[in-house]
Amino acid sequence: MKNKLRSATTTEGRRMAGARSLWRANGVKEEQFGKPMIAIVNSFTQFVPGHVHLHQIGQEVKRMIEAQGCFAAEFNTIAVDDGIAMGHDGMLYSLPSRDVIADSVEYMCNAHMADAMICISNCDKITPGMLMAAMRLNIPTIFVSGGPMEAGKVGDKALDLVDAMVMAADDTVSDAEVLAVEENACPTCGSCSGMFTANSMNCLNEAIGLALPGNGTIVATHINRKHLFEQAAKIIVDNTYKYYRDGDDSILPRNIGSLSAFKNAMTLDVAMGGSTNTVLHILAIAHEANLNFTMDDIDQISRNTPVLAKVAPNSDYHIEDVNRAGGILGILAELDRGGLIDSSVCRADGLTLKQAMAQYDVTNPQISDKVKSIYTSAPAGIRNLTMGSQKTHYAKLDLDREKGCIRSVKNAYNKDGGLAVLKGNIATDGCVVKTAGVDESIFKFKGKARVYQSQDDACDGILSGEVKAGDVVVIVYEGPRGGPGMQEMLYPTSYIKSRHLGEKCALITDGRFSGGTSGLSIGHVSPEAAAGGAIGLVHTGDEIEINIPERSINVLVSDEILAQRRKNEEAKGNKAYVPDPRPRRVTGALRAYASLVSSADKGAVRMI
Repeated sequence: MKNKLRSATTTEGRRMAGARSLWRANGVKEEQFGKPMIAIVNSFTQFVPGHVHLHQIGQEVKRMIEAQGCFAAEFNTIAVDDGIAMGHDGMLYSLPSRDVIADSVEYMCNAHMADAMICISNCDKITPGMLMAAMRLNIPTIFVSGGPMEAGKVGDKALDLVDAMVMAADDTVSDAEVLAVEENACPTCGSCSGMFTANSMNCLNEAIGLALPGNGTIVATHINRKHLFEQAAKIIVDNTYKYYRDGDDSILPRNIGSLSAFKNAMTLDVAMGGSTNTVLHILAIAHEANLNFTMDDIDQISRNTPVLAKVAPNSDYHIEDVNRAGGILGILAELDRGGLIDSSVCRADGLTLKQAMAQYDVTNPQISDKVKSIYTSAPAGIRNLTMGSQKTHYAKLDLDREKGCIRSVKNAYNKDGGLAVLKGNIATDGCVVKTAGVDESIFKFKGKARVYQSQDDACDGILSGEVKAGDVVVIVYEGPRGGPGMQEMLYPTSYIKSRHLGEKCALITDGRFSGGTSGLSIGHVSPEAAAGGAIGLVHTGDEIEINIPERSINVLVSDEILAQRRKNEEAKGNKAYVPDPRPRRVTGALRAYASLVSSADKGAVRMI
């Protein structure tokens, strides 16, 4: 072994007799001592449909790895379902759970000296948390997600979770219609079927190179999802030997997750109009990888990258449609033809990105039957909570790069990117908007601020009719520190659409939005109000001007007035930059999180 096995710390020498005795009690056979010990990091839980189908697969992967002579041990992380936690104080725990997940993976793998790991992830904070841990640990790693949910159907209309939430608050929709959507919007296991945060991150993981082609887009119910696990089980053993036996460190997460790989991932995100939450997560993962990747890099990428795919909530396409059009390798191939990515980066599957695109790009007439099988993987259209239990295939691929789900650079939806970073006097460190979800008629918007100090008050204001056409809803003290926890706010944005104000209002906040959000919704305003950010100095009635083409956002009051407001705020002493009393239980765990967390422009990472 050119690199000594980490597990040898617990398995070699007379003094490790006690540890070996315990390993034997875990099922280690005599012939497995001295061989790699591989962690299976599963996220199975019966609280989250993105993970409910993962109970058996971890043990199946264990058997696959052990058939190759190694020992494998499974453990689980927590997972928060953002949709179930949405709209109440449960959402305060979602973003902080990312750090708990990262810590738990680090704790387990370092405490037991695992040599490598295969991560079975899926939803919003789980994939980012595991990626953060992978960068910290820097041991051979590969990811396989649980896969996306099939889109629901009522009649001929494809549906998802956001449809149910929007229609539920729309008084023009009957109870019977709402019930029909509720019963059909989420028909299978898997992560919600639009380009929301979970699916965005699983797609970005393909671009980073730690996940296999199809990871982000093959539906959870399809047999080809199980084939990804079989492929990953072989690769993780091969890569573990490559590193320890052969001394090949090219397969380590920090070498795969290079600065170029992160730029590729962000370029993909902008091109497919992914969730704004991915900005938060990519910054945090890059931080763990010790990379100098910032909001300014994201801003530059957003200015140069066209929108090549629009997926729900920005269109009627869902993740299954992206898969049929060639998946993430298909989008990356179009970006490569436009000279917009670095295709020389290496991947966990042993290919360079250039080689992977040559092998998996469905527009290549020479693609194999195996590749065709991956990208014709189709939903079965029945209620199904079992992974890999159906073999439905589309009759043909979507190869239309002019008007299909995935477009060429020449036929892009927009020449400007699907995400944008804005700056101005109320966001000196930046804020983020998903431009792919904004009607171009309101790329320039000016309106009067209506300020709320909590998501709950904003929802009440929207539903009561207090918010009018032309208003800019401003929600403050919902950032990482101010929430605390930076809760995801799909309800205010959904209610604006429910009230038919989607193209008549803007919303800005130091909090964040669901990947299911669309419309002129601007989040991650930094510095946040609780950190002394100027967004906390905005008053109801102030005029706010938003200009997406110029990447600007400003409150139209003088510097002198803002300075006086800051002076008045700071005169409150320890009550400065604190929201008015609100009925919110902030536990010790949340206070501990708030005491260490940065603003969103740094990825809401802990500052230690």
